[in-house]
Amino acid sequence: MEASALLFRRGCHSESCSILPVMKRTHYVADLRPQHAGQTVTLAGWVNRVRDFPGQYFVILRDRSGIVQVTVEQDNPAYSVAGELKAEYVVEVTGTVRERGEAQRTDAYPTGGIEIVPSEIRLLNRAATPAFQVDGSPINVGEDIRLKFRYLDLRRREMQDVLRLRSRVQAEITRFLDGEGFVNVETPMLTRSTPEGARDFLVPSRLSQGEFYALPQSPQLFKQLLMIAGLDRYFQFARCFRDEDLRADRQPDFTQLDMEMSFVELDDVLELNEALLRHVFQAVLNVELPSPFPRISYREAMDRYGSDKPDLRFEHALSDVTALFQGGDFKAFAEAGTVKAMVAPDLTRKQIDELERVAKQNGAKGLGWVKRTPEGFSGGIGKFVAGVADALIGATGVQEGQTLLFSAGEWRPAVEALGAVRNALRDMFDLAADGPRFHISWVTEFPQLDQDPETGTWTYMHHPFTAPHPDDVALFGTPRQGEIRAQAYDLVLNGFEVGGGSIRIHDPEVQAKMFGAIGFTEAAAREKFGFFLDALSSGTPPHGGIAWGFDRLIMLMSGASNIREVIAFPKNNRGLDLMALAPSPVDDAQLAEVGVQVRLPAE
Repeated sequence: MEASALLFRRGCHSESCSILPVMKRTHYVADLRPQHAGQTVTLAGWVNRVRDFPGQYFVILRDRSGIVQVTVEQDNPAYSVAGELKAEYVVEVTGTVRERGEAQRTDAYPTGGIEIVPSEIRLLNRAATPAFQVDGSPINVGEDIRLKFRYLDLRRREMQDVLRLRSRVQAEITRFLDGEGFVNVETPMLTRSTPEGARDFLVPSRLSQGEFYALPQSPQLFKQLLMIAGLDRYFQFARCFRDEDLRADRQPDFTQLDMEMSFVELDDVLELNEALLRHVFQAVLNVELPSPFPRISYREAMDRYGSDKPDLRFEHALSDVTALFQGGDFKAFAEAGTVKAMVAPDLTRKQIDELERVAKQNGAKGLGWVKRTPEGFSGGIGKFVAGVADALIGATGVQEGQTLLFSAGEWRPAVEALGAVRNALRDMFDLAADGPRFHISWVTEFPQLDQDPETGTWTYMHHPFTAPHPDDVALFGTPRQGEIRAQAYDLVLNGFEVGGGSIRIHDPEVQAKMFGAIGFTEAAAREKFGFFLDALSSGTPPHGGIAWGFDRLIMLMSGASNIREVIAFPKNNRGLDLMALAPSPVDDAQLAEVGVQVRLPAE
């Protein structure tokens, strides 16, 4: 047999194209078209379904590329084998490509103009009746069933399309960064537990009993060490682990695109990432993103949209009406530090109740509302705003027939509650439908520090290695340290944070000030980060970087509803692997080897 007959690659059948032998298969089914009529081909895949007619079987064969009809007449030697086939049986079919008659053609799938007349059908393996259909019919089972039988779920075209999209995005990112001089470096999966904002997953050590590794929440320290080592430009698709409560856009183990660069300033990092994203969206989706991306400060994002990751596909901005109520009779607003208002469509009482529930879930005591009528404002708190009606109309632009929603309190809780209502309003009325498919922007100028309102203690807004604005370094340790601006930036796409990063601290003295601001003594900092502090004092270049939430990005690019739809083997919304049944108990002998005893909490 010629070498080219043993070599296969989709769309390529010459020895120069591939060195991968694939049994006898000559084509993926979706490669076949009417111009192949008369050719003998060998296909391999799964039986999608079998249609049985008198004296004739139509076997729909499926592989990863699509489906094709195999037509088996009663006088065909393969007829008896075709009669044994059931859904999900694995077969190999050798036969001749034949054009269908005009009346039999279909545009429902790409190979609808042809069929295969088999000379042989080989049954390679039988299959139990599947837990649900994977033949392209609408899926009619719950997510937990799909996750339990994930290997079947992944046979569905929709799931395979997402994984191919994911693979192509990775390939385009690698191609771009390789061209920009980045080096792909893997960092450790077993490391030291360090405070990074979420709980660590801990791994007991057998050789050092009583001590633990931690799975990395991110490669943060290691990628900075690579800059100290002089690598200059680094990236990897890093596996990360965080033991935190789950949401639609979170998993306990996830993938992030991690990057770091030396001898850069903030604009350098943002401009390279913009170029990378424009390349990926153009190459994979044929979507042209703007250049440059819009930038909005943290304070403006919170003031106008009630979120540091605002969905800018629609407006519905918040208006500050604090001054209108100061000194007034309505104490709930007069004594509030901040009063925000937002224009909404005409709302039913049921819709207002739902939005109030959202506001309370996000820290508000309630949600004020009024409706504008030809006579003025009515309903809700209408009697309390009568004296400032004209000023409210001027400040908010509310029109007759629209509803005006209010949130009052301290600045941050007030804006965050109304920001959550804004997102709920978007979903309730599909407000983003008329906007761009993708709206991407940077949020910048985050605070360096965040203060606990109850204890008064300070912590970091991003992480303790984020560099402050050079003009604000002198504010560390003063009553004004809450005003320190961070050289941090988030990449926001359609209301989701898909990336976050910063310029890093490269001066050991500034790092010491930062540790002091968050309550670390010199001894505590040395205990947690001694190896890093030693490295920082060894000649550290200015550097900065970013990490993209890769699963979240693919979710948005594909239009999926949650990241479980774009990960091959995800955990469910309770953090469970229903297929492999993890987490699970382990034998006492295994625990004894690592010196661990399990003590369950009392019921």
